[in-house]
Amino acid sequence: MKNIYAIGLDVGGSHITAGVIAVNEMKLLESSLSKESFDSNLAVDQVMDIWERVIRTSSKNSGIEEFAGISICMPGPFDYKNGICWIKGQTKYENFYGLDIRKLIQNQLDLAHDFPVFFENDADSFGKGEVFKNGENRSKKVMAVTLGTGLGACFIENGEAITTGNQVPLDGELYNAAYKDSIAEDYVSARGLKECYYELSGTMADNGLEIFNLATAGDRLAIQSFQQLGEDLAEIVAPWLETFEAESFIIGGKIANASSFFLPSFEEILKNKGIEINVIISSDNEVAALLGATSLIYKEYFDIN
Repeated sequence: MKNIYAIGLDVGGSHITAGVIAVNEMKLLESSLSKESFDSNLAVDQVMDIWERVIRTSSKNSGIEEFAGISICMPGPFDYKNGICWIKGQTKYENFYGLDIRKLIQNQLDLAHDFPVFFENDADSFGKGEVFKNGENRSKKVMAVTLGTGLGACFIENGEAITTGNQVPLDGELYNAAYKDSIAEDYVSARGLKECYYELSGTMADNGLEIFNLATAGDRLAIQSFQQLGEDLAEIVAPWLETFEAESFIIGGKIANASSFFLPSFEEILKNKGIEINVIISSDNEVAALLGATSLIYKEYFDIN
């Protein structure tokens, strides 16, 4: 079979990253990586102009002229099958609510109306991508989470996301799981980290990076905030690690960069619960997301079931 190439997109609330994937090998063409930060609450046409610029830059830099499709890692709520955005009240993509993103992309790039454009949940993309990055995980049961502006989760078995059944939470999601006096995402996320630091110090940090920098500088309360996040994360995921019988647990997202501050407390809680599992901190979330999204195209050409 000839070499097949696809464009993978990692779309977030404040960035877009594009890369060309050699689908046969599920490898990123490093020269194609293109990214840009932006305000996703801009008008739709302005956002689409940014997306187009990043996609065309990636395509040009890759030297590839023919693509099997575009596959997009996208935050929810989103109708991934039909390409409809249902994000609302989340301070991102407010102007995209109810729009057909597949059609927007096809029109923006002057593509045929039947040109393949796939969509995948951002957490599922990350988990699948990590599995593809480490071939030995393709036959294992893997649970993964992304820690950032929100809490993403996925459960992967034999390279496929599991979203139904008694072994996983409803829709494979953890962000809205009941926890303490609210939901999990209110504690294990950037806003949860900020709130914890505020309760300890009386100071509201601008973002998670500020607290990370404080912790790196030795701020005791910033370090304590990360330790609390690690404990909360362990309490939230522990029941599902056992129910799903996960063999590996992968942590990604921007907050994963602060793993030295929260991983010890996380692992201590699991140890106290008698849970032994291989914990992996992702070394490259963006590449994982691009590979995971493109796995939908991989499946079209190489049945991985």
